[in-house]
Amino acid sequence: MASGKPKKKNPRLASGRKRVRQDVKINAANTSLRSKYRTAVKNVEKAVVAGDKAKASELFGKMQAVVDTVADKGIFHKNKAARDKSRLSTKVKALVAKAA
Repeated sequence: MASGKPKKKNPRLASGRKRVRQDVKINAANTSLRSKYRTAVKNVEKAVVAGDKAKASELFGKMQAVVDTVADKGIFHKNKAARDKSRLSTKVKALVAKAA
């Protein structure tokens, strides 16, 4: 049993084989969206750390659209999306207030 995961068996029924094909496509799409979400959040955080209020505000607007899209598709829970938006909004507002 040192081989790790047990080998998956191929489904016998046509519907099972179709389900496997669909799962591969859906998994790839979800992975792409998850990556886009994380990249958008990370870009805003980098702009905040750098202290660039104009870029942070611009990226925050784009990030909101990405986060809402991903949450609507069910990749992440809506509460997680709201929490991330709220936390980043607070950071961006603090940056703008500090600069003013």
